[in-house]
Amino acid sequence: MLANFELFKRKKNMLGIDVGSKAIKLVQLEAGKDGYHLLNLGILPLSDGAVVDNHFADQAIISQTIKQLQASLKASGKEAACSVSGNTVIVRKITMQQMTTEELESQISWEAEQYIPFDINDVYVDFQILDEDPEDPSKMQVLLVASKKEVINDYVLVFKNAGLNLTVMDVDVFAVQNAFELNHGASSQVVGLVNIGAETMNINIIMAGKSLFTRDVQVGGNQYNEEIIKQLGCSAEEAETKKMLAEELDDEHLLDMMQRINESIAQEIRRSLDFYSSTATEEEKVTRLYLSGGSSKVCGLIKSIKARTDVDVELFNPFAGIRFDESRFDPEYLKEIAPLMTIAVGLAMRRVGDK
Repeated sequence: MLANFELFKRKKNMLGIDVGSKAIKLVQLEAGKDGYHLLNLGILPLSDGAVVDNHFADQAIISQTIKQLQASLKASGKEAACSVSGNTVIVRKITMQQMTTEELESQISWEAEQYIPFDINDVYVDFQILDEDPEDPSKMQVLLVASKKEVINDYVLVFKNAGLNLTVMDVDVFAVQNAFELNHGASSQVVGLVNIGAETMNINIIMAGKSLFTRDVQVGGNQYNEEIIKQLGCSAEEAETKKMLAEELDDEHLLDMMQRINESIAQEIRRSLDFYSSTATEEEKVTRLYLSGGSSKVCGLIKSIKARTDVDVELFNPFAGIRFDESRFDPEYLKEIAPLMTIAVGLAMRRVGDK
């Protein structure tokens, strides 16, 4: 992002690395005439407490895990792409007078001051010009993105200590959008992309390749684990298993706990859709939700979201449109881990020099 980075940069293959609070995911893609080819992928668990509330609490462990993952996969390359979300990043759609990209470059910091609750000298700022303002042709819509310098600098240092150059910084919601459009194209339908991680849920409503609404909510898979540990007195590892296999375990108490949290998450998604719908036209109504992230496969969650929102819901497979060698990558394994790898896939599509 920002400074020597650009959030929306995407021509040279790089390592897409998603640093989550539970694990680090890596994907490497190669762009060919017939689309993208999968070169490498892997997941390595991260020590508890290394990432807390989207901040790097133990930089040494994170660097070591990234380095170990790359080495175990024998993934070549020194250029990496990563992303931020939650309270570490601010995304705003703003309206400005029509101007060139060069003119906006010189004015964006001043404009950003009006929308960012931090000292402008403490943040990196990036932008993307979207469309002409439909209500006033003399104006344009601009996507403004900012993150604190200290956060970005932590990412740079962690990757440097892992032996990598952090060339591209993205935002989780836009990485998911990249992966979605690789598989579905820039559809004219309005769809919601919901990525549910351990600590944060990212929501991005898109149409024709453009983001109409984004929101990050501080809820996720950790809620299930914490409640299961509290109520059943089990270990963190056992809680993770129970969360994913609750239906098969046929434990009524466990299923009740899961249902309550499913309803809570579904309600947050409904609130986001309601907020978006309050200013959307009938043609901009959300027609379908696509779920991704490590907690998207939790027992009963899709059913709860569909019931609460009255919108069709499905799991998103970011590998559906990617070619791969079945002698190297087991199709069933890719399908199993697909939702977890969505952000990493979107990051792996980035190329140095793109905008």
